[in-house]
Amino acid sequence: MTGTTATRDDGRISAVFERLGVQAAGADLTVVQFSTAFCGPCRATKARLRQLQTTRPGLAAVFVDAESHLAEVRELDVRVTPTLFFLDRSGAVVRRSSGAPRPDELTAVVDAHVGAGTGGVS
Repeated sequence: MTGTTATRDDGRISAVFERLGVQAAGADLTVVQFSTAFCGPCRATKARLRQLQTTRPGLAAVFVDAESHLAEVRELDVRVTPTLFFLDRSGAVVRRSSGAPRPDELTAVVDAHVGAGTGGVS
């Protein structure tokens, strides 16, 4: 998983997520995934996020069809799918990744911000 630990937000990034209906205040960590319909790794990443949500109640996931949101794709400089933005409760981007993350990498990033659930599934 290629990623950065944070992205500077001068207000424009937050405005893009607001337009997409992302409400980060409701979760410890919100993952916004940009995908396309034909992207196999996007489907696998989405499934992994949904699985993580079952054991990590502080995790929210928002799935955005990149083809239907080209203005936002341009504003956020999304160049590959999947691209994931990890938002804290305040809506700040704490990490961004491009390309399909390995399941263990995705779990580690989520757990660093939410913590492991009690279901014993990872």
